[in-house]
Amino acid sequence: MELKSVTIEIPEGCNLILGQTHFIKTVEDLYEIMVGTSSQVKFGIAFCEASGPCLIRIVGNDRFLQDVATKNAQAVAAGHSFIILLKEAYPINFLNAIKQCPEVCTIYCATANPVQVIVAETDQGRGILGLIDGFSPKGVEATEDVQARQQFLRQIGYKL
Repeated sequence: MELKSVTIEIPEGCNLILGQTHFIKTVEDLYEIMVGTSSQVKFGIAFCEASGPCLIRIVGNDRFLQDVATKNAQAVAAGHSFIILLKEAYPINFLNAIKQCPEVCTIYCATANPVQVIVAETDQGRGILGLIDGFSPKGVEATEDVQARQQFLRQIGYKL
């Protein structure tokens, strides 16, 4: 077995949702979740099929994001994984619906941070062991950090 670190490309102003699923139907269900949740979201989805022709299935409403999601899926190359790149919306708006999708097994991350996916490769194929989302903590928040966090959440409309 060989372990690899795969860096995910996240375009400026975009977020990533990376997960594991189990059925080819997922790509269409994820598309419906995205457009059913937000009419403004721009997104691309790439799904790595793990049986049959083992193709990367692609959908979305933004060609550039579809292309980058596909490039990332090719780099990770783990069966039944999916990558959603989105802009003009935040993952928090979609996560519960994605988690409720019957085919979705796991969501590894939802982030705009730099991401490295830790992949194991065997003779059979590849699987995701985990990932590194962003950076390690540099300290503990102080009073002014709490105030900045609270102000930010209100600024982007998640708190009153």
